[in-house]
Amino acid sequence: MARRAGTAPVSLRYHFRQRLRAPAAAAFAWCVDFQETDGELFPSRHTRTVHWLGEDTAILLDTTFAKGKPVRIHRLVRINSDQKSWTNTHLDGPFQHSQYWYRIVPRGSRASELDFTGHRLLWLSRTPSAAVIRRLTAAERREDATMWRTSIAAALDRDLNRRRRK
Repeated sequence: MARRAGTAPVSLRYHFRQRLRAPAAAAFAWCVDFQETDGELFPSRHTRTVHWLGEDTAILLDTTFAKGKPVRIHRLVRINSDQKSWTNTHLDGPFQHSQYWYRIVPRGSRASELDFTGHRLLWLSRTPSAAVIRRLTAAERREDATMWRTSIAAALDRDLNRRRRK
């Protein structure tokens, strides 16, 4: 593992589920249809470039703006269509080597659920206490679950409802 001078890696592992108002096949297809316009899904300023390396592998170059300055993150995405799942590994950026696992699980014929596991790696100047790690983990889980609920799941619902009406 690449070490950063004067830093200690801290692993935050968390999990959540998000109900989706779409059949599993449609939800999965929508989730892995990575587009340049995906930045619009996020609550803060965000741009995305997509480089497909094959039908099941993409490199996403996401740019966010922290305090007005661009932060670029390359993400390796691997898609497993048979399992309706995919992984997202940060290759660089502030959460380098962090990995996120996504799986779409059917919940009847008209609904599904995202099963999400985050393995965020933080690079800190010193190792925090177990209590601080628990608080950081809870905050990451809450932030990611909220983003999925309020931004991504809502956009999936809008997009699929728009397609049904056509």
